[in-house]
Amino acid sequence: MPDPRSYRPRPGDIPTQPGVYRFRDPKGRVIYVGKAINLRARLSNYFQPIGSLHPRTATMVTTAASVEWTVVNTEVEALQLEYSWIKEFDPRFNVKYRDDKSYPWLAVTVSDEFPRVMVGRGAKRKGTRYFGPYSHAWAIRETVDVLLRVFPMRSCSNGVFKRSQQVGRPCLLGYIDKCSAPCVGNISAEDHRQIVDDFCDFMGGHTSGFVRRIQKEMYAASEALEFERAARLRDDLGALERALEKQAVVLGDGADADVIALAEDPLEVAVQVFHVRGGRIRGQRGWVADRMDEGETDKLVEDFLLQLYAGDPDSIPREVLVPALPPEAEVVEELLSDLRGSRVQVRVPQRGDKKTLLETVARNAGQTLALHKTKRASDLTTRNQALEELREALELPEAPLRIECYDISHLQGSEIVASMVVFEDGLARKSEYRRFVIRGQQGSDDVRAMHEVITRRFRRLLDEQATSTEVNPSTGSGPATERGPMLVDPETGRPRKFAYAPGLVVVDGGAPQVAAAVRALDELGIDDVPVCGLAKRLEEVWMPGQADPVILPRSSEGLYLLQRVRDEAHRFAITHHRSRRSKSMVESVLDDVPGLGEVRRKTLLKHFGSLRKLRAASADEIGAVPGIGPTTAAAIKSAVEKNGGGVAVNTATGEVEET
Repeated sequence: MPDPRSYRPRPGDIPTQPGVYRFRDPKGRVIYVGKAINLRARLSNYFQPIGSLHPRTATMVTTAASVEWTVVNTEVEALQLEYSWIKEFDPRFNVKYRDDKSYPWLAVTVSDEFPRVMVGRGAKRKGTRYFGPYSHAWAIRETVDVLLRVFPMRSCSNGVFKRSQQVGRPCLLGYIDKCSAPCVGNISAEDHRQIVDDFCDFMGGHTSGFVRRIQKEMYAASEALEFERAARLRDDLGALERALEKQAVVLGDGADADVIALAEDPLEVAVQVFHVRGGRIRGQRGWVADRMDEGETDKLVEDFLLQLYAGDPDSIPREVLVPALPPEAEVVEELLSDLRGSRVQVRVPQRGDKKTLLETVARNAGQTLALHKTKRASDLTTRNQALEELREALELPEAPLRIECYDISHLQGSEIVASMVVFEDGLARKSEYRRFVIRGQQGSDDVRAMHEVITRRFRRLLDEQATSTEVNPSTGSGPATERGPMLVDPETGRPRKFAYAPGLVVVDGGAPQVAAAVRALDELGIDDVPVCGLAKRLEEVWMPGQADPVILPRSSEGLYLLQRVRDEAHRFAITHHRSRRSKSMVESVLDDVPGLGEVRRKTLLKHFGSLRKLRAASADEIGAVPGIGPTTAAAIKSAVEKNGGGVAVNTATGEVEET
């Protein structure tokens, strides 16, 4: 493994101008490309002590063997060169947004003598006008089939077109008036070109003019007693309206915009883009990428904008809506404006339809990431690989078929609770989840709480093992077979789920939490249960008695499994904590109400469910609760209004919650 000090350039040799830098491995391959406003300041960050670097950065600098840079004149040039190098070298440590599928385009071959409309995928070609991309090819074909009635342009392949020219007879579409049949000279090239231009204008969002024109012609034909032509125009108008129904207006100002949202976790990021043209959603695309550097959301947005637009300037809209502005938003806007040839605005919507649409795109991104993780977790081969990787990385005697994870949740030291989740063979066993209430502790002492939880859980393990009976799992009686023993309650005959020791205990936290868990096991005389901790910020795996954490590769299925287990324990703990907190808040606010005892407080809580709903209720609604009279209802209303409006920060989640 190369030592970064062996190739660190002297600070005085690094320029202070804007530029782009490349890290290469011992074989000369480019493994990371980055840009900087000040090269000297930026590169010096990579050569700090390894322990102070982000794990992903530390992996990169210890993989590299050299670094080089190129000075440019402006920040815009740095952005352009960074994109060019990323595209050319495909560095392994840069985030690469790869399409989760191939999205279809609606293409019109405007460079042909008789342009053709078709559905296509893949790279764009010169001389072709594109609309989209769209989510489903069948949806495009349905729309085109409807519009060909109004715009009877050519849609056949070159082979069909030439064959019709040779035989002097049009194809079926020509006979049913969905093609003007230029192949047999039924229409001139100029008139066919006009139909194509009208079709492109309609698909480009200029729809109202066509609708008004057809309505005017329909009424004129009716007045002239040309009822067949009026009926045909009426059907054309209906076709246009059906096509427009498929493209609902989402932005009332008729804006051309791309709406971009991200869903991320420490290992992966999912991106969704809605392409809005003329106020209507014309297409949707999605990507899932591995996170290979320590960039925050704003840096991820910048990287994505470069990869999305730098190679396809024709697709850049006038407005790009993002969840967070890039670190150098003005520079990105200038680059996109230069590529497009007119001004491009990158901004975060604050209100109105655009903010609502961004929230919708964000939900789609979250669902995409969740679906990606579900598919990954459901694969048997992947789960087996994850368990085997954990066995090797943590030096376990066997693969941890049963994993238990523990998490602590509290709000500024109050209402301390804990959760235990169970994964068997890499899958969640929700029937065996357990919650714990930590009593008699004040302050946010996660270490003592973790010690108590581990002690209580494994004391139960020892008690159940001591009072259980082993039976044959295939027959339900007699001695155990090679399939292994089943521990049951001798009185009820039911299996005892917690009489089995886990193959691995995971605690949410670092070395202090791991030490507390090991101490609790030692006090109970248990020395054969492995323990590790997973720290949230850097995804480090801490082992008992080790000064340095175990760093699993970012692509490791074992790390992914640990993260899923930890996140599930965190979710389960937060759910329990919020439930208890809601109840305790109602009871604490109502403590000073005269004449309101414990029974009626519980009745109120059961009726309204939360303090927020109780605060929103009127005195009459409170008085309607059984056992609550008008005087008491007025006192309750006064108490909740007097104690309302506060906020608190949940230290477990970092969220601000109303009290």
